[in-house]
Amino acid sequence: MKKDYYEILGVPRDASPEEIKRAYRRIAFKYHPDRNPGDKEAEEKFKEAAEAYEVLRDPQKRAIYDAYGHEGLSSQGFTGFTGFDDIFSTFSDIFDEFFGFRTKRGREAPQSGADLRYDLTISFEEAAFGTQKEIKIRRTEVCDFCRGSGLEPGYQPESCPTCGGRGQVYQTHGFFRIGTTCPHCQGSGVIITHPCPECGGSGRRKVEKGIKIRIPAGVDTGTRLRIQGEGEAGLHGGPPGDLYIVIHVRPHSFFTRKGDNIICEVPISFVQAALGDTIDVPTLKGVEKLRIPPGTQPGKTFRLQGKGIPRIGGYGRGDQIVRIIVNTPTNLTKRQEELLREFAKIEEEKKISPYSRFWERVKEYFRQI
Repeated sequence: MKKDYYEILGVPRDASPEEIKRAYRRIAFKYHPDRNPGDKEAEEKFKEAAEAYEVLRDPQKRAIYDAYGHEGLSSQGFTGFTGFDDIFSTFSDIFDEFFGFRTKRGREAPQSGADLRYDLTISFEEAAFGTQKEIKIRRTEVCDFCRGSGLEPGYQPESCPTCGGRGQVYQTHGFFRIGTTCPHCQGSGVIITHPCPECGGSGRRKVEKGIKIRIPAGVDTGTRLRIQGEGEAGLHGGPPGDLYIVIHVRPHSFFTRKGDNIICEVPISFVQAALGDTIDVPTLKGVEKLRIPPGTQPGKTFRLQGKGIPRIGGYGRGDQIVRIIVNTPTNLTKRQEELLREFAKIEEEKKISPYSRFWERVKEYFRQI
């Protein structure tokens, strides 16, 4: 004659589900075969506790047992456990929960969508002043027809016949039981027998979407802009991923950039360099006047404050650096040659030509060696 299930677990008949669970947990660990190798009595107590818990944790089975006892369960097809597979199936539930291994099944657990990347090329001016662009991306979105369930409307998923809805299949080696993801349902515990005709059961569809984006002033090649929630759709109610815009700036015909400053090389004649002049200099916002003092040397730089690139996330702008390039004249006329020779003669007489000054320094160097 079978023992009373409440007596086996040592709980009163009005015990709460939590009390039943705690009682079973205590007995199962006390009499587990791994802790009592070769002890037939402990093995029997372990089996009894597992069977009692299997009945009392199920509200329907418990109601039948309370009303009709063991005979009532037998009439409903429950005849107890016949082997260790049944016992360990029940024990694994409490074991997983006790150690925190239990997770939601794959189809139920929300999963975040993947992030997307889009490479966007813009002009130098657009990077400097900011702009707005509209781009088109292909991404997955939740299927409108099935609302992401993957099921044809009107149908429900069915329990996986391979794993019995657990999401895992088990192999028993002695007293050890190893669970692996069910290959049939991929760990979801359910299978779709009537998939959505629009998305094929995936719950998501590939679509092309236009997105307007604002490019802030001051971006540069390599800048990444994050647009939250515009990535791939999540699974099972999970949030969508993000979209990352990677900026590429086309080179400018005469501006180059260094940090927040821009550099511009401006050619002048050697006459302008020698005598000085006021010249026009291009900037990002039009033409500016720049005074060139007499005697300006090649490579001399001038700074136009606040004419550079806006600082992202800060205040103010960088500067524009103007580098002077002195052009050497070619294809001289006879009159120009005459004037230059006369100029060189005067320089020689003054003994202050660059050539003479250079050799004076060379001679001084060799005198010191």
